[in-house]
Amino acid sequence: MSRFTDRLLEGRPERDGDSPRPAWEMASWVGWLAIAVIVVIYLLTGIYTIGPSEKGLVKRFGRYMSTVGPGMHYHLPSPIESVVTVNVLGVRKEEIGFRTVSPAPNPRYQIIDTEALMLTGDGNITHVEMIVQYRVKDAEQFAFNLIDSRAIVKESAEAVLREQVATKTLDDTLTKERDVIAADTMTSLQALLDTYGSGIVISNVQLQDVKPPKEVVSAFDDVNSARQDKDKLINEADKYSLDILPRARGQAQEIANQAEAYKQERIKRAEGDVSRFLEVLKKYELGPEVTRTRMYIETMEDILPGMEKIILPQEGNGVLKLLDLDQ
Repeated sequence: MSRFTDRLLEGRPERDGDSPRPAWEMASWVGWLAIAVIVVIYLLTGIYTIGPSEKGLVKRFGRYMSTVGPGMHYHLPSPIESVVTVNVLGVRKEEIGFRTVSPAPNPRYQIIDTEALMLTGDGNITHVEMIVQYRVKDAEQFAFNLIDSRAIVKESAEAVLREQVATKTLDDTLTKERDVIAADTMTSLQALLDTYGSGIVISNVQLQDVKPPKEVVSAFDDVNSARQDKDKLINEADKYSLDILPRARGQAQEIANQAEAYKQERIKRAEGDVSRFLEVLKKYELGPEVTRTRMYIETMEDILPGMEKIILPQEGNGVLKLLDLDQ
């Protein structure tokens, strides 16, 4: 057996004297066939598939050569060429200030105080938790410029968030400036990652929880309660103001309208009296005696109906004669 193996490796047939051994020739062909099968299998290792949401980066001896899209492809077997696949459509997530221990429907979270506690612009400490969502926009930069993409995004996001919180007061951070902080953090973080050539685009930045440290929560709740009472009283005052002011304005306008109407009435009446007097004056100038008599009669017509009337004759013979017109 040892002699047979040695002759197989030497590529010479075993001979017994001068006679050939057909069995050895068959074994030689089997050896070459095995080598060919191994080579074919080695070459077939270059076949690979890229998924629908992925891109493939082909490297030759470690140097980037080309990018291929979804589908089946071939590259020269390793170690000549290799492929790095990058998911460019999937949304990735980093958590700042907390970690998700178990997802829904029964989520549990772990608080990371070293990340969550931040200093505000007025010297107070606040607890901020944030989620950063991002995806790959340049597969080549993402694969070859970054060693640990998650660490780069997390540490950059934490640094930018601390910078933004440091420009706001505690009250602003906890209330009206939350959305502003998130928007500014997203813009600044994108600019920072672009300077690194990370090939990452930030999809969303959301502040999950912003609250004072647990040591001062009770005091802060008292402050919030007082602020809510203040806002409630202000709202009630505004409501009363909105109710009473229109009514007062309406009443003032009504009085002004009545005064204006009375004014116009008096003016028209005075103008009418003046016109009537001038008309009478004209007639009086044409016939003073007739006008005087007519005016006397008209006046008596206005006065006599409401008076007790007794008529006495001018001539008398010592006997008082009277005519009571009311009898």
